[in-house]
Amino acid sequence: MARSFVTIALPKGKLLEDSLKVLTEVGIPCQDVSEESRKLIFPLPEAEVEIIICRPTDIPTFVEYGAADIGFVGKDTLLEQNKDVVELLDLGFGYCRFVVAMPEEKVPSKLPDGTYNLQELNNQRVATKFPRVAEEFFTEQGMQVFPIKLHGNIELAPRVGLAEMIVDIVSTGKTLRQNKLVEVAPMLESTTRFIANRVSYRMKYERINDLVEKLRQSL
Repeated sequence: MARSFVTIALPKGKLLEDSLKVLTEVGIPCQDVSEESRKLIFPLPEAEVEIIICRPTDIPTFVEYGAADIGFVGKDTLLEQNKDVVELLDLGFGYCRFVVAMPEEKVPSKLPDGTYNLQELNNQRVATKFPRVAEEFFTEQGMQVFPIKLHGNIELAPRVGLAEMIVDIVSTGKTLRQNKLVEVAPMLESTTRFIANRVSYRMKYERINDLVEKLRQSL
Protein backbone atom coordinates (compact mmCIF):
# COMPACT_ATOMS: atom_id res chain seq x y z
CA MET A 1 0.00 0.00 0.00
CA ALA A 2 1.38 3.42 -0.99
CA ARG A 3 2.18 5.77 1.84
CA SER A 4 0.41 9.10 2.24
CA PHE A 5 2.00 12.16 0.65
CA VAL A 6 2.85 14.73 3.36
CA THR A 7 3.28 18.49 3.02
CA ILE A 8 5.77 20.06 5.44
CA ALA A 9 5.88 23.82 6.14
CA LEU A 10 9.34 25.08 7.09
CA PRO A 11 10.26 28.59 8.30
CA LYS A 12 12.29 31.07 6.31
CA GLY A 13 15.29 32.61 8.02
CA LYS A 14 17.54 31.34 10.76
CA LEU A 15 15.47 28.23 11.60
CA LEU A 16 15.51 26.86 8.05
CA GLU A 17 19.06 25.47 8.10
CA ASP A 18 18.49 23.48 11.29
CA SER A 19 15.09 22.31 10.04
CA LEU A 20 16.58 20.95 6.82
CA LYS A 21 19.41 19.35 8.76
CA VAL A 22 17.13 17.33 11.04
CA LEU A 23 14.94 16.24 8.14
CA THR A 24 17.99 15.08 6.20
CA GLU A 25 19.15 13.09 9.23
CA VAL A 26 15.90 11.10 9.22
CA GLY A 27 16.10 10.26 5.53
CA ILE A 28 14.31 13.09 3.72
CA PRO A 29 16.66 14.38 0.97
CA CYS A 30 16.62 18.18 1.31
CA GLN A 31 19.77 19.07 -0.62
CA ASP A 32 17.81 20.96 -3.29
CA VAL A 33 15.70 22.94 -0.81
CA SER A 34 17.09 26.45 -0.39
CA GLU A 35 15.80 29.84 0.65
CA GLU A 36 18.03 31.36 -2.02
CA SER A 37 15.87 29.72 -4.68
CA ARG A 38 12.87 31.63 -6.01
CA LYS A 39 10.83 28.50 -5.51
CA LEU A 40 8.56 28.27 -2.49
CA ILE A 41 7.36 24.69 -3.11
CA PHE A 42 9.78 21.78 -3.32
CA PRO A 43 8.27 18.40 -4.32
CA LEU A 44 10.32 15.43 -3.11
CA PRO A 45 8.51 12.51 -4.76
CA GLU A 46 11.12 9.93 -3.77
CA ALA A 47 10.28 10.63 -0.11
CA GLU A 48 6.57 11.24 -0.79
CA VAL A 49 7.00 14.68 0.74
CA GLU A 50 6.41 18.25 -0.40
CA ILE A 51 8.18 21.08 1.41
CA ILE A 52 6.85 24.63 1.39
CA ILE A 53 8.85 27.59 2.69
CA CYS A 54 6.86 30.19 4.68
CA ARG A 55 7.34 33.14 6.97
CA PRO A 56 7.68 31.72 10.50
CA THR A 57 4.64 33.62 11.73
CA ASP A 58 2.49 32.16 8.91
CA ILE A 59 3.27 28.50 9.57
CA PRO A 60 0.60 27.92 12.26
CA THR A 61 -2.02 29.30 9.86
CA PHE A 62 -0.88 27.06 6.98
CA VAL A 63 -1.02 24.06 9.29
CA GLU A 64 -4.29 24.95 11.03
CA TYR A 65 -6.14 25.26 7.71
CA GLY A 66 -4.55 22.16 6.20
CA ALA A 67 -2.46 23.83 3.50
CA ALA A 68 0.39 21.97 5.20
CA ASP A 69 0.01 18.70 7.09
CA ILE A 70 2.86 19.43 9.47
CA GLY A 71 5.28 22.25 10.21
CA PHE A 72 8.24 23.45 12.24
CA VAL A 73 7.63 26.65 14.22
CA GLY A 74 8.93 28.45 17.29
CA LYS A 75 7.05 27.99 20.56
CA ASP A 76 6.95 31.79 20.84
CA THR A 77 4.79 31.98 17.71
CA LEU A 78 2.54 29.15 18.91
CA LEU A 79 1.93 30.84 22.25
CA GLU A 80 1.11 34.20 20.72
CA GLN A 81 -1.17 32.92 17.95
CA ASN A 82 -2.89 30.13 19.91
CA LYS A 83 -3.85 28.29 16.70
CA ASP A 84 -5.78 25.02 16.72
CA VAL A 85 -2.91 22.65 15.89
CA VAL A 86 -1.36 19.57 17.50
CA GLU A 87 2.07 20.12 19.10
CA LEU A 88 3.91 16.80 18.79
CA LEU A 89 7.58 17.31 19.57
CA ASP A 90 10.12 19.78 20.94
CA LEU A 91 12.87 19.83 18.31
CA GLY A 92 15.29 21.60 20.65
CA PHE A 93 16.87 24.12 18.29
CA GLY A 94 16.15 27.84 17.88
CA TYR A 95 16.40 28.49 21.62
CA CYS A 96 15.36 31.87 22.96
CA ARG A 97 13.73 33.34 26.09
CA PHE A 98 10.83 35.68 26.77
CA VAL A 99 11.84 38.46 29.16
CA VAL A 100 10.54 41.70 30.62
CA ALA A 101 13.08 44.49 30.20
CA MET A 102 13.21 48.24 30.78
CA PRO A 103 15.70 51.14 30.92
CA GLU A 104 18.39 50.55 33.52
CA GLU A 105 17.66 53.88 35.22
CA LYS A 106 13.99 53.00 35.77
CA VAL A 107 14.08 49.44 37.08
CA PRO A 108 11.88 48.67 40.12
CA SER A 109 13.28 48.03 43.57
CA LYS A 110 14.47 44.56 44.53
CA LEU A 111 12.77 42.15 46.90
CA PRO A 112 14.65 40.31 49.70
CA ASP A 113 15.20 37.32 47.38
CA GLY A 114 17.03 39.53 44.88
CA THR A 115 14.31 39.62 42.23
CA TYR A 116 12.75 42.86 41.00
CA ASN A 117 9.42 43.90 42.46
CA LEU A 118 7.18 43.66 39.39
CA GLN A 119 4.18 45.01 41.30
CA GLU A 120 5.73 48.47 40.90
CA LEU A 121 5.07 48.09 37.15
CA ASN A 122 1.31 47.62 37.53
CA ASN A 123 -0.90 49.62 35.13
CA GLN A 124 2.01 50.55 32.90
CA ARG A 125 2.53 50.20 29.15
CA VAL A 126 4.48 47.35 27.59
CA ALA A 127 5.71 47.36 24.00
CA THR A 128 5.93 43.93 22.40
CA LYS A 129 5.46 41.74 19.35
CA PHE A 130 3.67 39.32 21.68
CA PRO A 131 0.74 41.13 23.37
CA ARG A 132 -1.11 37.90 24.21
CA VAL A 133 1.95 36.36 25.90
CA ALA A 134 2.68 39.60 27.74
CA GLU A 135 -0.86 40.06 29.02
CA GLU A 136 -1.14 36.46 30.20
CA PHE A 137 2.17 36.68 32.06
CA PHE A 138 1.24 39.83 33.95
CA THR A 139 -2.29 38.55 34.66
CA GLU A 140 -0.68 35.53 36.34
CA GLN A 141 1.21 37.99 38.53
CA GLY A 142 -2.10 39.62 39.52
CA MET A 143 -1.26 42.70 37.44
CA GLN A 144 -2.80 44.71 34.64
CA VAL A 145 -0.69 46.17 31.85
CA PHE A 146 -1.46 47.92 28.58
CA PRO A 147 0.24 46.12 25.67
CA ILE A 148 1.30 48.14 22.63
CA LYS A 149 1.94 45.88 19.66
CA LEU A 150 4.96 46.69 17.52
CA HIS A 151 6.48 44.74 14.63
CA GLY A 152 10.11 45.75 15.10
CA ASN A 153 12.57 47.93 17.03
CA ILE A 154 10.91 46.96 20.32
CA GLU A 155 13.94 48.22 22.27
CA LEU A 156 13.29 51.75 21.03
CA ALA A 157 9.88 52.07 22.70
CA PRO A 158 10.99 52.72 26.33
CA ARG A 159 13.86 54.94 25.21
CA VAL A 160 11.45 57.39 23.51
CA GLY A 161 8.60 57.18 26.02
CA LEU A 162 6.19 55.01 24.03
CA ALA A 163 6.14 52.40 26.82
CA GLU A 164 7.68 51.90 30.25
CA MET A 165 8.93 48.39 29.45
CA ILE A 166 9.10 45.71 26.78
CA VAL A 167 8.38 42.01 26.49
CA ASP A 168 10.59 40.39 23.88
CA ILE A 169 12.52 37.26 23.03
CA VAL A 170 16.28 37.23 23.54
CA SER A 171 19.02 34.68 23.00
CA THR A 172 22.18 36.34 24.35
CA GLY A 173 20.79 39.64 25.68
CA LYS A 174 23.31 41.63 23.61
CA THR A 175 20.65 43.81 21.97
CA LEU A 176 19.19 44.72 25.35
CA ARG A 177 22.59 45.76 26.66
CA GLN A 178 23.33 47.82 23.56
CA ASN A 179 20.13 49.76 24.15
CA LYS A 180 20.76 50.17 27.90
CA LEU A 181 17.88 47.91 28.86
CA VAL A 182 17.91 45.56 31.84
CA GLU A 183 16.09 42.26 32.15
CA VAL A 184 13.81 42.58 35.16
CA ALA A 185 11.96 39.27 34.90
CA PRO A 186 12.39 35.98 33.04
CA MET A 187 9.13 34.66 31.58
CA LEU A 188 9.50 31.40 29.66
CA GLU A 189 11.73 29.60 27.18
CA SER A 190 11.07 28.86 23.52
CA THR A 191 12.42 26.30 21.05
CA THR A 192 11.25 25.01 17.68
CA ARG A 193 8.25 22.66 17.76
CA PHE A 194 6.87 20.02 15.39
CA ILE A 195 3.16 20.71 14.82
CA ALA A 196 0.43 18.99 12.81
CA ASN A 197 -2.98 19.76 11.38
CA ARG A 198 -5.60 17.95 13.46
CA VAL A 199 -7.29 16.26 10.51
CA SER A 200 -3.99 15.31 8.88
CA TYR A 201 -2.81 13.80 12.15
CA ARG A 202 -5.78 11.46 12.13
CA MET A 203 -5.82 10.68 8.39
CA LYS A 204 -2.03 10.37 8.01
CA TYR A 205 -1.25 9.17 11.50
CA GLU A 206 1.20 6.41 10.51
CA ARG A 207 3.32 8.70 8.32
CA ILE A 208 3.34 11.59 10.75
CA ASN A 209 3.93 9.49 13.84
CA ASP A 210 6.72 7.59 12.07
CA LEU A 211 8.43 10.92 11.34
CA VAL A 212 7.94 12.04 14.93
CA GLU A 213 9.58 8.87 16.25
CA LYS A 214 12.51 9.15 13.83
CA LEU A 215 13.05 12.77 14.82
CA ARG A 216 12.83 11.90 18.50
CA GLN A 217 15.47 9.18 18.10
CA SER A 218 17.69 11.50 16.05
CA LEU A 219 17.46 14.30 18.61
